Amino acid sequence: MTVSKSINYTDTSAAAVNPRENVDIRSMSKNVAFNAGTKNSDRAAGIRSMSRVVVSNMSSVRKIVALSVIALACAALYMTVSVNPKYAAFAVKLRAPRLTAMLVTAFAIGGATIVFQTIINNNIVTPCLLGMNSLYTMTHTLIAFFLNTASAAFTNRNLAFAIDLIVMSAASTLIYGWLFKKTKYNVLYVLLVGTVLANFFGSVQSTLTRVMDPNEYDALLSTLVASFSKVNADVIALSLVLMAAVLFLLRRDLALLNVITLGKDRAINLGVDYDRTIRRLLLGVTIFITIATALVGPISFLGLIIANLSRQLFRTYRHSFLIAGSALFGMAALVGGQLIVERVFVYSVPVSVFVTVGGGVYFLYMLTRGKAV
Repeated sequence: MTVSKSINYTDTSAAAVNPRENVDIRSMSKNVAFNAGTKNSDRAAGIRSMSRVVVSNMSSVRKIVALSVIALACAALYMTVSVNPKYAAFAVKLRAPRLTAMLVTAFAIGGATIVFQTIINNNIVTPCLLGMNSLYTMTHTLIAFFLNTASAAFTNRNLAFAIDLIVMSAASTLIYGWLFKKTKYNVLYVLLVGTVLANFFGSVQSTLTRVMDPNEYDALLSTLVASFSKVNADVIALSLVLMAAVLFLLRRDLALLNVITLGKDRAINLGVDYDRTIRRLLLGVTIFITIATALVGPISFLGLIIANLSRQLFRTYRHSFLIAGSALFGMAALVGGQLIVERVFVYSVPVSVFVTVGGGVYFLYMLTRGKAV
């Protein structure tokens, strides 16, 4: 009897412990299932995110291909329309430098505008606010006023290009490099000073033209308007070399543009030397604009148009697609516009006039539709 009671007691105790163990086992199994489900959901979310990125990249690649086809079609039309097969070699020799200059200008202005808008964090600004166009017109006016239009500095196109390049590059490097240090790398102060300098350069140029000889001013006026009809083919190769050198020197800074888009604080937290990167990129922007302006003359609204068209088409943070799209838009616009200027208006109106008018209308459209933030 004693043994059976102890056995019964032991069984009863075991029966009393087993429910708790079952509860713990069920709880542990639920936790394991929950953790497994969480991991699976996180994995599924990561896969969905990666798939969206891949789909977005494939879509952007298709858009780049489409824009490339349009740009190539415009270039082919420009090189072949109204060309007599007997004089095809002469036509190619005459038109190839113009086409190359248009492609170089589109890439320089389009890429510089995208980078500049990322630096300022605003899509309605252009590098023209730095005063490079006004400095170009003032430099040519000073040469015509003090040395007259018969001097070598005015008539020799290679020398004029070198003067423009040296003066504008040196001025932008010294002025904006000093301003960055003086304002403790405040981009908005630099932009404000650039606007003031643009007005100052424009005032000097306007004052000199008022007291200039009318014949001198007539000769000067043709150099102050961007035109692809009188492109200096001798400096195109030099322009390409300079642009390639700038891209090589800034390759690491350009790779950080996607991170800079996140803002200064986040970029610094991610390890970016923000002030140094912004300073180098801004100087690269001024050099690109200097090269394009010295090559063909000032084109004010081209960057605004093609950069915002690229942003609206791609809607991505990846600057490789944005810069490529902006350059391709610029190539199509300039080549198509020049074709219209030559075949429809017979050189009576330069393509820069259409760009300025179209850019002004597009700027008002962005402001009224609230898409310029």
